Amino acid sequence: MVTGGTGFLGSYLLRYLVREGYSRIRALKRADSNMDLVADIVNQIEWVVCDVLDIIGLEDAMQGVEQVYHCAAVVAFDAREFDRMRKINVDGTANVINAALHAKVEKLVHVSSIAAIGRTKGSNIVNEATKWERNNFNSEYAISKYLSENEAWRGLAEGLNVAIVNPSVILGAGRWDDGPLKFFKLVWKNFPFYTKSTSGFVDVRDVARFMVHLMKSDKTGERYILNAENLTYQTIMNEIATNLNKKRPQIEVTPFIQQLAWRADWLRSRLFGKKPFITREVARLAMRSFEYENKKSLSQFDFEYTPIRQTIAETSSQFREAAENGFESKVLPLV
Repeated sequence: MVTGGTGFLGSYLLRYLVREGYSRIRALKRADSNMDLVADIVNQIEWVVCDVLDIIGLEDAMQGVEQVYHCAAVVAFDAREFDRMRKINVDGTANVINAALHAKVEKLVHVSSIAAIGRTKGSNIVNEATKWERNNFNSEYAISKYLSENEAWRGLAEGLNVAIVNPSVILGAGRWDDGPLKFFKLVWKNFPFYTKSTSGFVDVRDVARFMVHLMKSDKTGERYILNAENLTYQTIMNEIATNLNKKRPQIEVTPFIQQLAWRADWLRSRLFGKKPFITREVARLAMRSFEYENKKSLSQFDFEYTPIRQTIAETSSQFREAAENGFESKVLPLV
C-alpha cells in the first residue's frame, strides 16, 4: 500500500511497482485528489478513499497489506500552513505506523527528508549519523519531518520493520507549480535572481527505484540519504536556462535583497490573495549551504544515480511541451 500515491514521488513509485509486476497495489487518495499524475495507470491500482488523519479508515485500508510505503506529507514554508503541515506530517505518520502495527505489516518504508537530519553550526557536511540539534537552521518543515521520523522509529521499537529514506531536493517532471518544479517556471519567466548557496539534488525516479530495492531487501532500522549531487542553486538555474533557451539569472541575492524579497512577496500575497513563493523561511533557507553525503546509499543494491544534468535536460524537454498546453502535468519515462 502507498500513501501519497497521487503526489509527485508517490506517482513514480506506483509506476515502478506496476512495472515490477505486483498483482495487487493499493493506494490512498482523498475524495478530491488530483489524479493527473497517475492517469495512465489509474486502472492498475486499487484506490481507497482515506486520509492519513482518518484512524478507522487507515486500519480498514491496511487489512491484508504486507508492505507499506508512506509518502504522504505536506511541504510548506508559509506560516498559515504550519499547523496543517505538522498535523499531517506528524499525527498522520503516527496513525500510519499504528495501523501498520495493528495489521502486522511485514515492513514499512518511510519517506523522510534531508531536512529531518541535523545541521550543525560548525560543519556543512551532513550524513546519516549527523545528530539533530535545536537551532535556527531548522525550518518548520524540517521540525515536522524530524518529528514524523521519530514516529517511524517508535514503530521500529514496537516491533515494526522500518527503513527510512531521506531524499535531497527532488527534481523531475510533475506539476509545474509544486515545490522545486517551480524553478522551471521561474527560469521560463526570466526570473533574474540566483544564490550561490549549495544543496543536494536527486532525480525523482532514483528515489522511487531505491525505495523499491529497499523494500525488497532485509534492511531495517536504517536510514539512507538519497542525493545524486551537491550543487549551487545558481548551477541548477543556469542549467535549466540553457535547456529552455532562456536568459540565465544575472543578479546574486545579497542579504539585503533577501530581506526585501520576502517582504515584497508577503505584501503581494496579501494584496492579490495568492500564496507567497518567497516566504521568510524560503529566503532564510536559500542563503544557507549544506552538502549531503551519499556513500551509504551507493553501497546498497549496486545502485547508481542519474546525473542531475540529464534529469534537468529530460524535465526541460517535457516542460517545453507542457508550456504549449497550459502547463499540463508531465511524468518522466522510467529508467
